[in-house]
Amino acid sequence: MRKIIYFMSMSLDGYIEGPDRDIGWHQVDDDLHRAYNERLAAMGGFLHGRVVHELMADFWPTADQDPASAGPTAEFAVIWRNMPKYVYSRTLQRADWNTTVVHDVVAEEVMALKERPGGDLALGGAGLAASFAALDLIDEYWVYVHPVLIGRGKPMFPLSDTRTALRLAGTEAFGNGVVELRYERAEKPSAH
Repeated sequence: MRKIIYFMSMSLDGYIEGPDRDIGWHQVDDDLHRAYNERLAAMGGFLHGRVVHELMADFWPTADQDPASAGPTAEFAVIWRNMPKYVYSRTLQRADWNTTVVHDVVAEEVMALKERPGGDLALGGAGLAASFAALDLIDEYWVYVHPVLIGRGKPMFPLSDTRTALRLAGTEAFGNGVVELRYERAEKPSAH
């Protein structure tokens, strides 16, 4: 069965974006972008909320046509265009670029999506991830910690009363100071 992987960059103090959706502090050089491309190209689909999807759709469909976007940026444009995308939105009625609009996060529908053949599913966006987490649907967390404190913004993990045990599955440090942390769900204790 496919896994749902919450794939996100955050500041050291836990934010995915600063005020006014600022992500200018992300330190994505070619080395890190190549790693993103390698991991995301192996996925079977992207799961995003409307805001993340619209931000992606505003840039990636034609990014490889800009001569300034050579190398890994141009490569990701192709990955993004070709990847099946599921955008969760109660207001969006249709979307382009190989995208299916889903109006609500329904556990049974997500489980059916996980049972389809193909690669794992990359989940992006704190609000959508909170909805998936509330239904216990996230299998792994791939967090890219950027070496910066931004002070305030949108937290990667909204406040919750739920405790989720995780196991470190791997790490990688990049030359620009970004550290990748990959966590898997810890096995649930069996009832005796």
